[in-house]
Amino acid sequence: MALLALGWVVGANCQSSAVPGMEWKQLESPEQAGWPAEKLTSLHKYVEEMGSTSAMIVQHGLVVAEWGDAAHRSNLHSCRKSLLNSLIGIAVAEGKINLDDTLEKLGIDDKKPSLTFEETQATVRDLLEARSGVYHPAAYETKGMVEQRPPRGSHAPGTFWYYNNWDFNALGWIYEKAAGTKIFDAFYREIAQPIGMQDFRPGDGHYITSADSRFPAYVFEMSARDFARFAMLYLDGGKWNNTQIVPRDWVNASIRPYSDVESGGYGYLWWTGDAVSGTPQRIRFPKGSFWAEGHLGQYAVVVPSLDLIVVNRLDEKQTRRTIGKRQMARMVRLAVDAAPKN
Repeated sequence: MALLALGWVVGANCQSSAVPGMEWKQLESPEQAGWPAEKLTSLHKYVEEMGSTSAMIVQHGLVVAEWGDAAHRSNLHSCRKSLLNSLIGIAVAEGKINLDDTLEKLGIDDKKPSLTFEETQATVRDLLEARSGVYHPAAYETKGMVEQRPPRGSHAPGTFWYYNNWDFNALGWIYEKAAGTKIFDAFYREIAQPIGMQDFRPGDGHYITSADSRFPAYVFEMSARDFARFAMLYLDGGKWNNTQIVPRDWVNASIRPYSDVESGGYGYLWWTGDAVSGTPQRIRFPKGSFWAEGHLGQYAVVVPSLDLIVVNRLDEKQTRRTIGKRQMARMVRLAVDAAPKN
């Protein structure tokens, strides 16, 4: 699949060569297909070295390699945000959500200390880009998020990027009010069933509340093989078996960068290998790539130029290891180096 239009348009001309049915299909002979055995062995060793509990390499819709239990469901952590992106895109297309609506128009406030007038001028689009300027305490924040959170009122809406769980949790609330359904039920109906997820059920989601905020976090448990299907949906521009599940324009808008970050850029609830400035960043992923990312080492990285998906999972109930972004970037580089370029 060719990468088109500044690296931010996917699935424009064709889908991946194969679309999984009830089960993923394995590439019968990776070596004959152009994957050198010694490079796959090196990749496997690195996955073991990192401590991944499961991982998958998919190219042209076929599983090239799989390690660990790909059917095991575990916490996706912040990858939940990329999952929500798909539901918001559908709701926007149906006219249920307007990206230019402000928090004030939507009647959104939070527990004391309440939002200021300036904070309520943030739009839904600002929340999607993590540029709301609302630095109210939020549910399900990591220690790092709390320590790095800017002071209240320090940045006007739309002017500064901060990876902000308040934005992401508020988006979940906005979606549920607009769609009239719970996130996990909607995801099962709108995404999981149409693309044939093998393991996910609505009961694999739950909410985490906070005494400081009225907006809960929406936590997904998902298997590596189902997560790979979700990544493939976005690789193919939101299409699955010739059915447009998520609007193509929404996918393209979501995977382009709006802010520079240390690993490239940030779109609408997706990370991108490209920066807005075009300047190479400290941690480098392939040009045109994009990914969902979660705490401890949850990743689904899409490399459209190679029709390639790299999934990594780490279940904290099975290990005390953590996998950082720099380690994941190396795993992706090893996969790209091994992958045939046709």
